[in-house]
Amino acid sequence: MDLFSFNDGTGEGAGDGRLLADRMRPRTLDEYIGQEHIVGPGKLLRRAIEADQVSSILLYGPPGCGKTTLAHIISNQTRGDFVRLNAVEASVKDVREVIDRAQTNRSLYGTKTILFLDEVHRFNSSRQDALLPAVEKGTIIFIGATTENPFHYVNGALMSRSTLFQLESLTKAHSLIAMKRALADKERGLGFMDLQVEEEALDHIATMANGDIRRALNALELAALTTSPEEGGSVHVTLEVAEESIRRPTVKADESTQYDVLSAFHKSIRGSSDAALFWFLYAVEKLGMDPLVFLRRLIAAASEDIGLANPQAMVQATSALDAYRNNGWPEAKLNIAQAILFAVESPKSNAVYTAIARATDAIGELKSAEVPMHLRDTHYKGASALGHGGYKYPHDYPGHYVKQEYLPKAIARRVFYQASEQGNEAKIRHNQALRRGRPPESGE
Repeated sequence: MDLFSFNDGTGEGAGDGRLLADRMRPRTLDEYIGQEHIVGPGKLLRRAIEADQVSSILLYGPPGCGKTTLAHIISNQTRGDFVRLNAVEASVKDVREVIDRAQTNRSLYGTKTILFLDEVHRFNSSRQDALLPAVEKGTIIFIGATTENPFHYVNGALMSRSTLFQLESLTKAHSLIAMKRALADKERGLGFMDLQVEEEALDHIATMANGDIRRALNALELAALTTSPEEGGSVHVTLEVAEESIRRPTVKADESTQYDVLSAFHKSIRGSSDAALFWFLYAVEKLGMDPLVFLRRLIAAASEDIGLANPQAMVQATSALDAYRNNGWPEAKLNIAQAILFAVESPKSNAVYTAIARATDAIGELKSAEVPMHLRDTHYKGASALGHGGYKYPHDYPGHYVKQEYLPKAIARRVFYQASEQGNEAKIRHNQALRRGRPPESGE
């Protein structure tokens, strides 16, 4: 457990041992970069921070987007006690110590306590449970920060008592603003140096930082401090130096990201060959996800979204699965891509999916389902005495079909599977119409 040690930066500079990104951390909302949708003029969170009336909140967004900085600004703004815990290290004992201290402050001094819990997604359920009663009673004001989807990691009770603010990824323009501010700042930034940074170098760092201001500033500082001064003492940061100072970031494939990418893949199967192929390859080759996960989803989509409109989609998907199991990756890449493209370009129908839903609803309506007499087993002696029999064998009739009831009496003539007019199902729809004793509809 530790208190925020942030101050107003007076007298601090490159010599204080902290990284540039920490030294340049905004101290006020006016210095804050980005997230105008939640802290812009007149916005709810901005008004709450300025009035020192922040309630329990969750800050959710990608790395480097300003979650911890907002907590820093709140710590500067509040007249109460501000405590910071890191979920990786904090224990239930630490939480209880904060709660005890908050109760003392409240009863003796009338002051509030704000607890900032960084990386809240790493805080397991039992530790969250220890925190919940104090949040419910208002003993502490809770601020959680996470890069992971809070709906996957934060207890529902704690979520319901906190206002969720989703921070957006920052842009290249935001990184450029932060770096130029650091270059001009003589107290906390690099303005004390005789530093010349090429625009191409700044542009490269901003591009590679991918919206992470902390990463951009650390790269800029590394470039400045590791470049040998020229004869006059000035330091010249070129594009080549910048390229050495920052590398392409490794993409983090956390559980929430994997769910999102898999969802994007399945949705793309319904509408875009390009997108479905992109999300599959991105997930496997960039995020390191298992191709088997996508093959399973493809097989599910072959019935859920295509079905009998093109039964070959299932054949393609299961064949791709066999190819992957037999040949491995990347040898089966072409086979899987072929199955994905075949599925996307197939006519679509969710008739199988909706048929299951209708049949399931019908099952729920019935206490029990009695098998019609003509469908019951008649292979044993005495079956006819029980009234069993009367089944008409379809192959004895023209077209190998004869009209008779197959469902329980309570739901007789109920229709579950309604073929669409897509692909192969158009023919099925035509046959369904004939069997039901009516002329085929237009297009059947």
